[in-house]
Amino acid sequence: MELWLIALATLVTVGRIWLLIGLAILSGWGLAYLCIRSRSFENAFVPVVNVLESIPVLAFLPIVLVIFVSGIGGPGGVEVAVDFLVFDAVAWNIWIGAYQSFKTVPENLFEVGENYRLGRARMLWHLYIPHSIPRISSNLLSSFADAFFYISVSEVFAVGIHTYATFGIGTLITGFLASANYPDLAWALLFIGVAVVLVSLALTEFARYSVAKYGVDTPEEIARRAGWGRRVEGWRRVLGAPGRRVSSRMTRSQLAAMAKEDSGRPAPRHRAGWWVGIGVLLLLGVAILYGSVEVVRSVPWTEWRSLFAETPFLLYSMGVDYLRVGIVTGAALLLSVTLGYFLATRRRVGRVVVPVLQVVASYPVPTYFPLVFAATFSFLSAAVPWGYEDIYIFLLAFLSCFYYLFFDFWIGVQAIPAEFWEVMDNHELGFFTRMRRVILPATFPYIVTGVSSTVNSCWAGLEIGEYWPNIAGNHSLIAGVGMMKYIGLNLALGNVANAAWVSLLFGIVVLVYGLLFTRNLMDLARRKYVVEEGVYAA
Repeated sequence: MELWLIALATLVTVGRIWLLIGLAILSGWGLAYLCIRSRSFENAFVPVVNVLESIPVLAFLPIVLVIFVSGIGGPGGVEVAVDFLVFDAVAWNIWIGAYQSFKTVPENLFEVGENYRLGRARMLWHLYIPHSIPRISSNLLSSFADAFFYISVSEVFAVGIHTYATFGIGTLITGFLASANYPDLAWALLFIGVAVVLVSLALTEFARYSVAKYGVDTPEEIARRAGWGRRVEGWRRVLGAPGRRVSSRMTRSQLAAMAKEDSGRPAPRHRAGWWVGIGVLLLLGVAILYGSVEVVRSVPWTEWRSLFAETPFLLYSMGVDYLRVGIVTGAALLLSVTLGYFLATRRRVGRVVVPVLQVVASYPVPTYFPLVFAATFSFLSAAVPWGYEDIYIFLLAFLSCFYYLFFDFWIGVQAIPAEFWEVMDNHELGFFTRMRRVILPATFPYIVTGVSSTVNSCWAGLEIGEYWPNIAGNHSLIAGVGMMKYIGLNLALGNVANAAWVSLLFGIVVLVYGLLFTRNLMDLARRKYVVEEGVYAA
C-alpha cells in the first residue's frame, strides 16, 4: 500500500478523535454547569455517566448495530456508529473532570464574581471554565491515549459474521494484521508513533501552561523567552481572556479579607437549565432504551429462562472481575503517587518521560501485544502454569486505564499552590509525611476523578484480555472465569441477547457504585479538600 494513503488514514483518525474530544469538552462544560445549578440533575447525571463510562466500547455494539447501522444504514450509518464508539472512548472522563472542577471552585472566587456582578453566562465563561482547564488538560492526555488505544476496535467492528468499517488507521491496521502484511503494518505503526509523539509533546506543554495560567499561585511559570515568549504571550491573550477579569484584578489579601456571608446560601434553581439537562439525559436514555427493547423483542421466552438460570454465575463472574479491577486500580495508584510525584517535581525529567508514557498508553493493543505474548508465552506458561492468563489480563487491563489516575495526579501535584511547597520545604518534611499531610489531601479531588475513570475504564481492557482467540498463532488468551469473557464470547458468536443481559446486570451495579462512590466523594472533596481555599485563608 502506498505511504501517502497510510499517512492520510492517520490524519483522518487524529482529526476524528480531536473533533469528538472538542464535542466532549463543550458538552461537558454545559452538563457540569447544570449539575452545580440543580441537585436533582446532578443525582441523575453522576450515576448515568458512571454507567456509560464503565460499559466497554465493545458492549455498545448491540446498540450501535440497531440504532446506527440498521437504523441509518449505508456508509453514513457506519461512520456515525464509529464516531459514537470513539466518543465513548474519550467523553466520559472529560465530563467527570469538568463536573469535578466545577464542584471545587473556591468560595472566594464566587464572591469576586458577585463583586463584578457577573451573570450566569459570564460566571461560566470567566470563572468555571478557566478553573476547569487544568483538569481538562490532564484528561486530554487520557482521552487521546484511550481513543488510540481502542481505535482498532472502534473504526472496524464485527458482530457475528458481519464486519463494519470506515476509513482510518485503525481499519488499515486490522487489515494488515489479518493479511499478515507486516511491512505496511510497520509503516502504520511508525505513522501512529509520529502522530502520538507530536500530540503528546503539545499536550504536555499545554498541561503545564494551563497549570501556570489557571492555577492559584502554583510554582509553574510561563516561559517568556524571546520569540517563543512573544508567541506564548499572544496565546495568553486568547486563552487567558476567561478568568483574568475575575482573578487578576483582586489580590490574594483582598480575597482573604472578603466576608463569606453568602457562603451558606443555597444555589438558586434555574428551571430552564434543569429541563434542558434532563432533556439531554432523556434523549440519551431513549436511544439506549430503544436499542435494548429491540434486542429484547428478538429474544424468545425460552432463551430468557436460560438467561435467568445463568444469572447467579454471571454475578459471580462479575465479582471476579471487580477483584481484578481493584488490583489494577491499586497498582495505578501506587505508580501515580511514586512516579507521578517524581515527574511532577522533577520537571526536566517529566518533559521526557511523560510523552513516552503517553506513547505507550496510546498505541493500539492489537498492534504489539501479540508479539509480547508470543515472546513470553513459553516462559510464563512453564513458570506459572496455573495463572499465566491472569498475568496477561492484568497487564492488558493496566495498560488500558493506568494513565487516567497517573495524569490526573501528575497535574494535581503541579497545581498545588507555591505556599504549600514553601511550608513543606521550611519544615523539611520527608516523602511520606508530605504525602500524608499535604500532597494526598491537596490532590484528593484529582485522585477521585482519576480513580473513578480508572475503575470505569478498566473494564474495556478486561474485555480485550479475557477473550482474545488466536492471539499468537494457535494460542488464545481466554480467562477461566469473568464477566467480560462472557460478553466477548457471546458477541463473537452473535448472541447479542446474552451480551445485552449481562450488560444490563452490570449497568445496575455500576449505577449503585456511581451513587455511593463518585457523587459522595465529589461532595467530600468540595467540602474539605479544595486546596486553593487554604491560600485565601492564609
